Amino acid sequence: MAPIILAVENGRLEGSDKIGMKVGKVLNKYKIAKHFEVTITNSSLSVTRRESAIEQEAALDGIYVLRTTLTNNEVDASEVAIAYKALSNVERDFRHIKVDDIDLRPIHHYLEGRVRSHVFICMLAAYLVWHLREVLAPLTFTDELRTTTRENPVAPATPSRGAKKKAAHKENQDGEPVRGFRELIEHLGTLTRNTMRTVTDTNSTTFDLLARPTPTQKRVFELIGTAVPLRLM
Repeated sequence: MAPIILAVENGRLEGSDKIGMKVGKVLNKYKIAKHFEVTITNSSLSVTRRESAIEQEAALDGIYVLRTTLTNNEVDASEVAIAYKALSNVERDFRHIKVDDIDLRPIHHYLEGRVRSHVFICMLAAYLVWHLREVLAPLTFTDELRTTTRENPVAPATPSRGAKKKAAHKENQDGEPVRGFRELIEHLGTLTRNTMRTVTDTNSTTFDLLARPTPTQKRVFELIGTAVPLRLM
């Protein structure tokens, strides 16, 4: 605000409308209008701080309040905070459905039954992804030793020592390489089955040739409790 005030005092900026436009840009950019009292005339600009409002907001800075209809006999303050923070899991699942893993949108259906079926299939896929993330945690950067209880539910969650070690060395405690979940799924996509055809003068024969699984791909099927498929079911 100081350059604008100086411009008005030196006569380089005149007119309440022009002064107001300059002041408005600054206030809107930094979202500070509520902290200042601004008086504008055609030839003057006065800006004063609302000290009481600033002090009040500074006292509450970083503090938020959770309200619930439950009584103290039903849940205590820490349980309310834990339940609120658990909403992040719901937000994560919706993000996986809409963007990250399943790509719910766009929906190329118009009939209600088809739209419902499409969303239902995507929900089932999200449930499958949730299970896969849990089962394949040893091969990803997922924190396998995360705690569900905390001494201070408001404090940020801290990764376990094992998770930090996986992130630093890019491998798990068994020396196996770890990846992000999506990168692991993409690596599985390289396990291909190709239909081969041999042709002679008298006949032709086709057979399926399965790519040789990498150690990581073999480990994935071990974790999900099944063998590498040799043919389509």
